[in-house]
Amino acid sequence: MTNKITLPVIVAENDPFPRLLQAFLDATDDPQRTAAIADFVAHDIPDYPGWLAQARAGAPGLYPAEVRLVATQDELRAALPGAHAVVTESLTIGEAELACADQLKIVQKYGTVLRNIDVGAVAKRNIKLLTVRRRANTGCAEYVFGLMIMLAKRLHETPNLLSMDQLNGAGFRPAHFDRSYTSNSNWLRIGGMRNLSGSTIGIIGLGEIGRELAVRAHAFGMKTLYFQRTWLPAAEEREWHAEYRPLEALLAASDWVCPTLPLTPESRHLIDAAHLAQMKQGAFLINVSRADIVERQALHDALASGHLGGLGLDTFYEEPGRADDPLLTFKNVIITQRIAAQPRMNAFGDLQEVMAGLAAALR
Repeated sequence: MTNKITLPVIVAENDPFPRLLQAFLDATDDPQRTAAIADFVAHDIPDYPGWLAQARAGAPGLYPAEVRLVATQDELRAALPGAHAVVTESLTIGEAELACADQLKIVQKYGTVLRNIDVGAVAKRNIKLLTVRRRANTGCAEYVFGLMIMLAKRLHETPNLLSMDQLNGAGFRPAHFDRSYTSNSNWLRIGGMRNLSGSTIGIIGLGEIGRELAVRAHAFGMKTLYFQRTWLPAAEEREWHAEYRPLEALLAASDWVCPTLPLTPESRHLIDAAHLAQMKQGAFLINVSRADIVERQALHDALASGHLGGLGLDTFYEEPGRADDPLLTFKNVIITQRIAAQPRMNAFGDLQEVMAGLAAALR
């Protein structure tokens, strides 16, 4: 017989979403915290208390729990004694960490890429390894392709323009073709549209979001190149239909360049004027990571020169920005306000799944 756990102890990485597990599972009522989370989700989950009750009911035996938040490897090791489960996104779980974990039953990766987890060491200890395919990452990948399609087909330039006055006012010169000899397709006479099929996407960082992009790129009939510090084994490259290229070669060969990196001191201004100049003439940059991965003035100059074919950007350099920002003067630019991972239920659905999985594994 196994000893029943009366109060589960969970160590969770203190990252924006995994740390919410403390709020979901801690029996201590903190009105300020509850109000802040309710405000955070109100546009998609208007009844946060009702959602939370449902999530707890779907994870029987997990609430209440002691949740210890950790931000560093040292904090992780210090928190592991007595813990029954650990939830990690980027913190490493290896031999040193497992040596501190005298009661650990579950390692939960907040994602699916296991490069920060010693899978063999976890298996040797008979500890369950759980993953979650994050809905927020699939949302980001869908959003990238939404931006790509809009720019490729110039959809953002013609919304709801129906009358000749509207079309002429927007700078188009529409005129019907002689239908005795041709069809009337594209009588607006919009040039420069492209297909995604047959084009090449260059993904900088084939992590959680990058792999979701690769799946969709293959479905669209695109060729996928990737660059990152770690070259994937050949079997994984085949799985994701992706080919490694050094950064400079990726930029030169890609029709669409998509950085999917966290903003760190190393990635800040990773794409500068020299790298933008290495991109294929007329290629597009789609960035749903942080804006500062691309150097701002260099980005403006590449658009102004016509070398860069277009830009899709989901997080701006300031939030909010200014209505007179120079980047808004270009017709081939689409800027949105950090909504790629939405709806909010994506992340909360991920956490609900994590809670249910932990509860089942601890029974």
